[in-house]
Amino acid sequence: MQIHSGFALVDELLSGFASDLGDDFVAYRNHINRVLNVYLALNGQLQPSTAVLVAAAFHDLGIWTQRSFDYLKPSVDLAKNWLASQGLSELEAEVDTIITEHHKLSLYTGAHFASVEAFRQADLVDVSMGLIRFGLPGSYIRLVKQAFPSAGFHRKLLSLTINQFKRSPLRPLPMIHW
Repeated sequence: MQIHSGFALVDELLSGFASDLGDDFVAYRNHINRVLNVYLALNGQLQPSTAVLVAAAFHDLGIWTQRSFDYLKPSVDLAKNWLASQGLSELEAEVDTIITEHHKLSLYTGAHFASVEAFRQADLVDVSMGLIRFGLPGSYIRLVKQAFPSAGFHRKLLSLTINQFKRSPLRPLPMIHW
């Protein structure tokens, strides 16, 4: 299992949202790079597909563009708009599903299973800070975390969760579903 130092398409996409991300730019970029490295390790692939790269770049972006913790639909909409602008609408269903299902708590079994489920697992590995590993060695997770430090990403998630709970205690994690 190798560690990829970055993904050009992700960097290109994120550069267009640098002002939205502000001080969280590095934190979000590093999160994406951790997720993509874990995704590749789980999937046994050498490179992610364009659909996975696009989904990765946009999967949480609605947090910053809409200033909302209920961000799945805004993130999907951003990805759809970009795909349409690039003439890549044929990737829309897979990208939409990866983003929409990446916080599903149970196994995903629908269309685009391989990419959606591996991405869901990879995101959970990162959000759990490696406590959940889906069989990956802890040493690999530590190397990925060293290569792409949190830079405040997990602290930001905790802050957003606390604020969402204060605003809506009956819906503290609106992006999670079964």
